[in-house]
Amino acid sequence: MAITRRSFVLFSLCASAQQLLGQQQGIATRDVKAQAKPAPSGRPFNAHFTDVAKEAGLHMPVIYGGVDAKKYIIEANGCGCAFIDYDNDGWMDIFLLSGTRLEGDPPEATNRLYKNNRDGTFADVTEKAGLRAAGWANGVCVADYNNDGFDDIFCTYFGQNRLYRNNGDGTFTDVTKQSGLWESGPARWGAGCAFLDYNRDGHLDLFVSNYIRFSFEHAPAPGENSTCNWKGVPVNCGPRGLPTGRHSLYRNNGDGTFTDVSKQTGIVGATESYGMTVVTADFDEDGWPDIFVACDSTPSLLFMNNHDGTFREEGVMRGVALSDDGMEQAGMGVGMGDYNLDGHLDLFKTHFIGDTSGFYRNDGKGNFDEVTRMAKVGVETRFTSWGTGIVDLDNDGYPDVLFVTGSVYPEVERKLPQYPYKTPRVLFRNLGNGTFEELDSQGGDGITTPHSSRGCAFGDFDNDGDMDILIVNMNEPPSLLRNDMKVKQNWLKVKLEGVKSNRSAIGARVLVHYGNKVQVQAVLSQSSYYSCNDPRLHFGLGASALADVEVYWPNGLHEQFKKISSNQLITVREGLGIVSNKGWSRS
Repeated sequence: MAITRRSFVLFSLCASAQQLLGQQQGIATRDVKAQAKPAPSGRPFNAHFTDVAKEAGLHMPVIYGGVDAKKYIIEANGCGCAFIDYDNDGWMDIFLLSGTRLEGDPPEATNRLYKNNRDGTFADVTEKAGLRAAGWANGVCVADYNNDGFDDIFCTYFGQNRLYRNNGDGTFTDVTKQSGLWESGPARWGAGCAFLDYNRDGHLDLFVSNYIRFSFEHAPAPGENSTCNWKGVPVNCGPRGLPTGRHSLYRNNGDGTFTDVSKQTGIVGATESYGMTVVTADFDEDGWPDIFVACDSTPSLLFMNNHDGTFREEGVMRGVALSDDGMEQAGMGVGMGDYNLDGHLDLFKTHFIGDTSGFYRNDGKGNFDEVTRMAKVGVETRFTSWGTGIVDLDNDGYPDVLFVTGSVYPEVERKLPQYPYKTPRVLFRNLGNGTFEELDSQGGDGITTPHSSRGCAFGDFDNDGDMDILIVNMNEPPSLLRNDMKVKQNWLKVKLEGVKSNRSAIGARVLVHYGNKVQVQAVLSQSSYYSCNDPRLHFGLGASALADVEVYWPNGLHEQFKKISSNQLITVREGLGIVSNKGWSRS
């Protein structure tokens, strides 16, 4: 691609920043002044969120490191969660990751699988499913890697990542060793992960980002280094000052095994970075999946697919590696969607306190312009921000933005009360003109109640046609935010089943035309922060009762379906059209 003057300037700034990286410690923050808030629009917001986790049966806390202090960074970053229909009954079940503690594994420290009882409650089936596991879990991605019709689970860890094969009978088997994904040698810090079919052979490959090279034996303690402090308070050290991770790509061999192809595909050659959340999609709309990695305190990465089994890294040149003023940011979570309804996949990336989250508008060719201030989301800099999504929460046809927040330093609040450990969720309503409005209490108590949150997943757990939210809270039970619409608006859900393409249709793009609008979404196995959303793509339609649907399948097929009625789920099978919904029912 041509190098523009802007990309050359950003590249030069990036090079200068990399030279300073080894001399710095802590987390990148720009300490920018928040954009002035516009006057309130006065428009009502129809979505209302209530935390129903307790009555739904989600009682157990997500254990993650110390409660009152974090000695090491491994205790601070937390983990993700997933909506997954593991039993194919048409109702979203819940999978929650967990960490542990430095002094050992408490009995409640385990990943958990909750089965949807279809009545607003869930049953803990972790033991029965064979998924009990303790350790420093980080990310989860979900897909049917062996094309048998049941979704499988991959979890990243500090130590050993784990692949769980769904046996189709309500149980899972840990197949990490026999699949070729067992890592020998020093412990790695697996972070983000995503399934994708990078070579379009119909079998899902696997990309894993790695955060830092960490060992308890050599990790500095708070206060040990003069820069291991924040606002004068000794805190856990990193990521700067600690060695960066290397990212990995594993090719699916089609027989249940994977081969590490990181070197031959060009992944290893990319600049080392503190990799976090991974999203994969066809950003330049050439029919081949690309890879975006949000990176903490180093430039974020965008691997473009060369169509020959290799990638080239072009994050700086394409405008998603740095802030618009050329600064590294603490990239944590990633939302992907079409905020301005132009049919192209945009990105939203969350950052550390003192910085705005970043909005990146895609021109359809995989080139991005940062539009944070233009979109009016630069009004918020108060919180460290994590899981996020570009999701139509009120079904008005315009995707909104939500992200969860929480400090990484519980020690600071005791000395500096103005920097609380627990903070609220942040909700930006799409005004339909390319700008957003931050809402305070209009979203309900589920938005305003403070927690120190990390991962979150968006999905319709009660099958009522609106999007609910699952949230990981550090050392607390999770939140399950039920969306109760004040005024009903139309919607459409699209579920895809690959035939020639991978069964999960990971990498497919769906365009929905409604009224005079068009919106695109992609089927993903990870986004937000280390999390996985409901695989049924959800489109708010506003007042439109009919919609046209286009599907761009991973293997190149393009299908169109006209005048689809609203307020239903449609299941589209590649090459066969709309088929009956397996297990789908409404509450």
